[in-house]
Amino acid sequence: MLRNSLKLSRPLHLLLAALTYTLGASIPAYLGNFLQPAIFALGLAGVLLAQLSMSLLAEVFRPHNEPLIENETPQQKETLRNNLLYISIAALTVTAFIVYLLYLNKALALSSFLFLLSSFILILSYSIPPIRLTNRGFGEAALAAHIAYIIPSIGFLLQAKENHRLLIFILVPLTALALAYFLILNFQTFSDDQKYQRGTFLRRLTWERAVPLHHSLIVFTYSIFAIAPILGFSVLWPALLTLPFAILQIVLLRNISLGGKPNWTLLTTTALAVFGLTTYFLTLTFWIR
Repeated sequence: MLRNSLKLSRPLHLLLAALTYTLGASIPAYLGNFLQPAIFALGLAGVLLAQLSMSLLAEVFRPHNEPLIENETPQQKETLRNNLLYISIAALTVTAFIVYLLYLNKALALSSFLFLLSSFILILSYSIPPIRLTNRGFGEAALAAHIAYIIPSIGFLLQAKENHRLLIFILVPLTALALAYFLILNFQTFSDDQKYQRGTFLRRLTWERAVPLHHSLIVFTYSIFAIAPILGFSVLWPALLTLPFAILQIVLLRNISLGGKPNWTLLTTTALAVFGLTTYFLTLTFWIR
């Protein structure tokens, strides 16, 4: 039971959220702002709790024909749903208290409040009926936007108080990489998604459209990073270090789409490395510059 519950919480998403938040918070230091450690810590705790509730609420409202754990009894399913719901409510409550603390410390500008509000709205829209984007073919896009755009924006705005064009130039291609990663996960679970009639992004697009879209997301991302020095953002060149992994990711998926034997472990690991390492290299660059 514990092992399956930990799987449901999707700890990898929490790690990615922590990484993107740190990226966002590192950019103001590069732009000349002093890092505020207490504000950084409060914001990090808040976004991690928000991401946790986003993952758990999606499981709470999963259709009843889908098991939460293998060979579960009806009583076990009901107990687990209730426990996940209580944890989600507690996480959102603590997040709201953190927002209040940020307000008391005069660290909550209007822009950061709007992104925190957007996070809350997206969490509910992603997880809870009647909208429940995760079962309407838009869940992966919502998850990518939350982890790769909203969370790092919160990290940035809590430190800088106002937006900057460098932030947008970084987060738009990162969101595309995140969407490509979550699309890869859809390919791996496609048979189960078909079995339970899940409304995933891949099932809405179909394989024929999803594969070129995946490739386009990768090409778009590295095209943006490639022209960054021309536009005065030479600091973004470390993002290109992951280009070989991105090319491998395209080749692996292309081979599968042509009928080759799938190596899902290698493909998902490569997609995770492309997004994770790109974020890490950019974060490291801003911290040491």
